[in-house]
Amino acid sequence: MTRVGRVERTTKETSVLVEIDLDGTGRTEISTGVGFYDHMLDQLGRHGLFDLTVKTEGDLHIDSHHTIEDTALALGAAFRQALGDKVGIYRFGNCTVPLDESLAQVTVDLSGRPYLVHTEPENMAPMIGEYDVTMTRHILESFVAQAQIALHVHVPYGRNAHHIVECQFKALARALRYASERDPRAAGILPSTKGAL
Repeated sequence: MTRVGRVERTTKETSVLVEIDLDGTGRTEISTGVGFYDHMLDQLGRHGLFDLTVKTEGDLHIDSHHTIEDTALALGAAFRQALGDKVGIYRFGNCTVPLDESLAQVTVDLSGRPYLVHTEPENMAPMIGEYDVTMTRHILESFVAQAQIALHVHVPYGRNAHHIVECQFKALARALRYASERDPRAAGILPSTKGAL
């Protein structure tokens, strides 16, 4: 059974195509027009071992907000679609990733209930290239809302804004990978006492 999600989302502000294969090898094709965001989505695919295609055209003449947000919404919807009925998965995943002086801790529950807890150091450099660092939380909010997962992301320390954001995406990738993988001991079992996820 393939676990693939494909979402096309078109508004007056953006046109987005996202395809994700949860059982891939980390092959990525990313193009949003925002270089650092492309780099982060590449981290998500490669470290999650998801085959990930993202093609976004947005109103970058205004700024990158709509492009980044709408891509995250489509990515969340595609991830949820790819999960299917969630039978036989681990459901929970966590990972701690260092990147030089920065550290990110990510824990996920593919619960069907969207909730985000996000903390990172204050007074970070405001921009990384054309990427507004305040968008990291908004990306996670948008992804969580559409993927319908509970996600806790904590960066207890870090100095370099690039490192702080990148270690979050790497840890997120690994946590999602662990949570969405099939559990060989739970084949045919939905990991929930409620009988629904």
